[in-house]
Amino acid sequence: MKSTFKVLFYLKKGSEKKNGEVMIMARITIDGKLCQFSTKQSILPDSWNIAAGKAKGKDAGKINALLDDIKASLNNIYHEQQRRDNYVTAEKVKNEFLGHSEKHETVLTLFKKHNDDVKQLVGISKTIATYRKYEVTRRHLAEFIQSKYNVSDFAINEITPMFITDFELYLRTTCKCGYNTTAKFMQFFKRIILIARNNGILIGDPFASYKIRLEKVDRGYLSEDEIKIILKKKMVSERLENVRDLFIFSCFTGLAYIDVANLTQDNIRKSFDGNLWIITKRQKTNTDVNVPLLDIPKMILKKYKGNLPDGKILPVISNQKLNAYLKEIADVCGIKKNLTFHLARHTFATTTTLAKGVPVETVSKMLGHTNIETTQIYARITNNKISNDMQGLDKKFVGIEKIYKEVSMK
Repeated sequence: MKSTFKVLFYLKKGSEKKNGEVMIMARITIDGKLCQFSTKQSILPDSWNIAAGKAKGKDAGKINALLDDIKASLNNIYHEQQRRDNYVTAEKVKNEFLGHSEKHETVLTLFKKHNDDVKQLVGISKTIATYRKYEVTRRHLAEFIQSKYNVSDFAINEITPMFITDFELYLRTTCKCGYNTTAKFMQFFKRIILIARNNGILIGDPFASYKIRLEKVDRGYLSEDEIKIILKKKMVSERLENVRDLFIFSCFTGLAYIDVANLTQDNIRKSFDGNLWIITKRQKTNTDVNVPLLDIPKMILKKYKGNLPDGKILPVISNQKLNAYLKEIADVCGIKKNLTFHLARHTFATTTTLAKGVPVETVSKMLGHTNIETTQIYARITNNKISNDMQGLDKKFVGIEKIYKEVSMK
């Protein structure tokens, strides 16, 4: 529904000066609500055309030109506020014209500045994936604002809790995003609001009563038997063989794709125990990652040593292609799970380490996690480990069993 906007000029009664002139007032009306202010111009009542709201006579040109400028400025402010803000009032238009309004920072403008800053940090402290996630969030937000409010941007100080819940609903319905995907987008949006608050652009917190919760997901992993199937399978091309080697390398080191891609020979060092370790930092969190090299990743590194260009130590390709080729490998190996490169990291946490008795604290350190709860999401206790851990436990309760037998036989 389009709002009505009018500007009218009139003479203020009871404002006569000694020379008989009366103050010219401007009245703004939007949707039936009005406010007025002085134009700082005055005129003799006989030189004023009440019906037209203009000056008349031979000296009217100068005053009417000033009034036309005022009207044009008010009109521009009104349309700019319509484009920018959630709502427009006569008071807001007047205040902005008189220079009394606060500077209006818009959410998409701030979002773009933030994303531009993130883009400059790609390869330093941010990944291209992080930048793309922020960009997708900004695009969804822009489409929501256009769809819901029919404007191209939105004033940050007018974002309300209702705006936030409406955006969440838009993501779940129009964009058909899953629960956790929606929660991630809302986290990225909240980051922009936090920046606005920290910089004094926004006083309150529209997210104060909004809770972002991620559902726990049963992350997939490969069993030892499935790893063996992939290892034994003769790959039909060098391309698939390279991808298999990269995947297996991560299954036995726990490195994420970007950290494998960043590995150089300098990251492979002899440590205090005389063994080769991977010593690097996670690009995602900049935390230290120190992983002793098992025999399988050692063999993979030896296979490619001196055979790759540009000092590479592994045949890394793009993550997108890598995941596409992993699906081919899953098909030829008869593995029904959704094989992705990140699944290798889960496999390291579960099958390679935890299931073999490596403490979760050690696994967490090797994965480069800053919070052990994160590791507990990746790593789950397998039935085999439960069986092995419970072996022989009965022998420790022989005395209690004898007591029960004696009691039950009475």
